[in-house]
Amino acid sequence: MASTPAVISPYSQYLAEIHRYPLLTKEEEYELAVKFYETKDPQAAHLLVTANLRFVVKIAHEYASYGIKLMDLIQEGNIGLMRAVKTFNPYKDVRLVTYAVWWIRAYIQDYIQHNWSLVKVGTTQAQRKLFYKLNQEKRKLDVLGLPADVKLLSRKLDVKEKEVAEMEKRLSARDLSLDEPLEEGGRARIGDILAAETAPGAEDQLISEQEAVLFKRHLEEFKETLSGRDRDILELRLLSEHPQTLEEIGQKHGITKERVRQLENEIKNRLRKFLTEKDVSLRVE
Repeated sequence: MASTPAVISPYSQYLAEIHRYPLLTKEEEYELAVKFYETKDPQAAHLLVTANLRFVVKIAHEYASYGIKLMDLIQEGNIGLMRAVKTFNPYKDVRLVTYAVWWIRAYIQDYIQHNWSLVKVGTTQAQRKLFYKLNQEKRKLDVLGLPADVKLLSRKLDVKEKEVAEMEKRLSARDLSLDEPLEEGGRARIGDILAAETAPGAEDQLISEQEAVLFKRHLEEFKETLSGRDRDILELRLLSEHPQTLEEIGQKHGITKERVRQLENEIKNRLRKFLTEKDVSLRVE
């Protein structure tokens, strides 16, 4: 008996289509980026966009738990990618994907905020800030090696601790089952895709490596803003694999343990502000 034709979801068709476009080497990307930057050649922009479409898919998967159709998230992420190509400066010595990832996430997050049910409660300025920034701030604190507790998040986002706790509950309440289909009537499940994405690929490693390079560069820039006692606290307390105690730092500089703790908190806040400003600068023209 003849078998029935396999049902191919729009998502599967899209994946097959975008994998027709080859990835660019660093040299090829730079040449095309310079060409577009200098001449606004649409063909150069087209090649830059199509070569990075698979990055958008990977980023869109990070937001699967929000309950929005994956193809809608990908579409919004593609708009962010095009915006990134339009504003990318190839002379900044940064790969396009490192710059574009911020635009892609911004467009996806904005789409979720306007289409998810939480929009009904995200009506105040503080709630909108939480919706956009909560997970982002958690990632930043994780990079700094700091615990993303409610108290620290509320101070960073300038909202009440109660509001942070409530928003975290609302966000986690929308997690999808791994048996949830990616598309209505489709056979592919979210669990299938997540399982396939477990092993880090070359693209994931490239993003991680580029982000690590940027973070190290920004950290070195921040160090240059410090001197003497403050720089010692950063290097010997916050960045050291074997940090000195508050008492040891205090004895070295003739101050109390409590004063060292106060200075340490001030430096942390300054560092977070410094890194946040660097992130924002990647998004603006």
